[in-house]
Amino acid sequence: MKNLFRSAALAAVMFLGTQYASAQQKIGHINFGEIISSTTEFKTAQDQLKVLQDTKTKELQGMYEEFQKKQNEANDKLRNRSEANKESVDQQLHALETELQTIQQRIQDVQRVAQEDLSKKEEELFQPIQKKVIDAITIVSKEKGYAYVLDVSNGSIPYFAGGDDLTKDIKTKLGVK
Repeated sequence: MKNLFRSAALAAVMFLGTQYASAQQKIGHINFGEIISSTTEFKTAQDQLKVLQDTKTKELQGMYEEFQKKQNEANDKLRNRSEANKESVDQQLHALETELQTIQQRIQDVQRVAQEDLSKKEEELFQPIQKKVIDAITIVSKEKGYAYVLDVSNGSIPYFAGGDDLTKDIKTKLGVK
């Protein structure tokens, strides 16, 4: 009976000790998206991506225009085809059809490469920014004694009623207004 009582008392002490230790841990929250988007590096990176995207778009537009010209040329030849010139026009149309298929394939290849280039550039530009922000979050969290810092920007935390908002502190650490 004494052993049962001691075991129960030990379990109660451990449970209460765990609850007390949990109560001592500080929980904070941040808005990661807001922090990232407020940095000057983010704005610079966005501008660089926009320039690259515009360049790729202009390149594709030139290819679309070339495709449209060839298609219009084929339509004109088809409209002007008669029994007298049928054989030569059909040969020309076949050549234009092959050219159109080649242009279309090139357009698809350029679109794929452009998308890959944009993705690589985006990762290259934004990864250092994310690392810088995460480092600042870590430093501020340790300085202020937080055990947990939750990101509320992505909506994966449907409810939070406690904790401190560290967003301003992180922005200050990064030198952002």
